[in-house]
Amino acid sequence: LITNSNLHSLHLGTGESIYNSLLPLLESANEEVILVTCFWAVSSTQKLVNDALRKLSDKGKQRERKIRVRICFSSSGILQKLLHPQNLAGKVYQPETWQSSLHLPNPQELEGLDMQVKSIFLLPFSVMHPKFIIVDRKVAVLPSCNVSWEDWFEGAVTLTGPVVSCFVDFWREFWAQPEDRDELLNRSADSELEDIISMTPQQQQQAHLPIHAPLDLKDIPTIFLPSPHNRNPSFRLPWQTSAPPPPTPLNTFFLRSLASAETEIYIQTPNLTAPPVLTAILRTLHRGINIHIVTSEKLMILEQLVTAGTTTSRCISKLITRYQDLCSSQTTDLEAGRPKMGDLRIEYFTPKGQGRGEPQQSHLKCTIVDGELVLLGSGNLDRASWFTSQELGVAFFDKGFAEKLRIDLEGALKGRVRRVL
Repeated sequence: LITNSNLHSLHLGTGESIYNSLLPLLESANEEVILVTCFWAVSSTQKLVNDALRKLSDKGKQRERKIRVRICFSSSGILQKLLHPQNLAGKVYQPETWQSSLHLPNPQELEGLDMQVKSIFLLPFSVMHPKFIIVDRKVAVLPSCNVSWEDWFEGAVTLTGPVVSCFVDFWREFWAQPEDRDELLNRSADSELEDIISMTPQQQQQAHLPIHAPLDLKDIPTIFLPSPHNRNPSFRLPWQTSAPPPPTPLNTFFLRSLASAETEIYIQTPNLTAPPVLTAILRTLHRGINIHIVTSEKLMILEQLVTAGTTTSRCISKLITRYQDLCSSQTTDLEAGRPKMGDLRIEYFTPKGQGRGEPQQSHLKCTIVDGELVLLGSGNLDRASWFTSQELGVAFFDKGFAEKLRIDLEGALKGRVRRVL
């Protein structure tokens, strides 16, 4: 799990704007594109993917050598999940169903591709939540967004280096069909890598969305953090103690990061309902560490009620109450020689308006610890992500990246947050 990476670009905006910025990279593929997402839905983003597939097909036909494309997803709607095969072999969609079931191009438009589409979902709540893209097994993209219609605030980074092999192994072990588990036969030469990287945007529009910022960060210490799915939600009755979370690499790393923080923590998460996280936040504050939380007040409320039995707004209210209770007993703690309580700042994401391209909710998953550790990926801090969903996180240890990301987030969120504490 311990590796290193090179960071080439940072993207902030809606899912559509991020995929639009990634189109040149997708279309630059010479051998293979692997696209893994959780939710696949008819949308402007999906149309962008369809356009890229058509261009790749044309390239494959011109070269008389097909480009391999693998699309993997978990959810496309309630009915699809209810009727889905209940095994890890999943469902492979036949080409004649691509257009009718998934709104992909007609197979006749994709004759230059060796394409396969596959889904995996396990009842009751085991959604496969990771999102990533691999181009020619040389470049990886780690976005927070799905291929779907939501106008939400999202982020993505493009990566090269040894970490890309971790993404390939993760895909190969869980998603790949037996015939795909070998090495790519015609891998792009290293000399072509710079051409691929140059496809990412090289402009910066700080404080205005979308933001596409070039990065030149090499040999960053990195930890690849998978979190396997779990079919048992480990529910407890209201008067019972919460169950411990599965000790996955991602869950364990997050808790240890909070426990070892020395000065401050920034957390941005779509929802915040996981009891282990809420407990860890209070413990960290009690050690005198400052914590800044940005989340969404009313995002996927029905899903929260079903998977967690509560909502983010309720959990935030309880967190504030417990924090204030701890602060009120601070005099006794100080007399006992304990550190002063850390400062807690909580903000809800609020859109600037309803116009096209304006994010309506925050869906970014980001934790920054002590201005030097950045954790990105698919994992929310809600109960579903912590107990049942498959997730994927990547931790980067670099002060320059942490500072750049924090500055760009502050600019992007200016006028888009409402402080509640």
